[in-house]
Amino acid sequence: MKKLLRFSDRISSLGGILSGIGICLGTLLVVLEILLRTLFSKTLYITEEYTGYLMAGITFLALGYTLKEKGHIRMTFLHVALHGKRRILLDMICSLAGFIFALLMVWTTSLFFWDSVVYGSRSMQISETYLAIPQFFLPLGSFIFALQFGAEFLMSLGNFMSDNPDEGGEGESAVLGR
Repeated sequence: MKKLLRFSDRISSLGGILSGIGICLGTLLVVLEILLRTLFSKTLYITEEYTGYLMAGITFLALGYTLKEKGHIRMTFLHVALHGKRRILLDMICSLAGFIFALLMVWTTSLFFWDSVVYGSRSMQISETYLAIPQFFLPLGSFIFALQFGAEFLMSLGNFMSDNPDEGGEGESAVLGR
């Protein structure tokens, strides 16, 4: 189980790193477009299109990392009110619900990606980008998200089975990941 949790953490961290690289690439693309337009009255023609692809990829690839780092918006009123095994049980239920939701995301984004592969869909922009390439990051990011939810469930299950369920921090700041 520890190997699976480490694997999930590494994959989620890799998604976060790839998202960071995507942010840098998008920023570089926009800055280059601004410089070309300002200094040379030229354009790249692809900046708007490719920054849109990057934004989708960044969003999906960062989902698992954000979950791992407890960065998603959380409603903690019930979580703070519960203690011990009840809190862990709530974590398990929420992680399981998130896992099921993420699996549905994997399924639907995979169908979306595969449809582009089968039909050879291309962008209507000047670049005529093969849309399966940017769409690939949607099911990949959704899979990483599902994997991290599964890891969260397993961690909660391990805490539930242990003799010391309150270990790991009580209080709202622990819930918020601070």
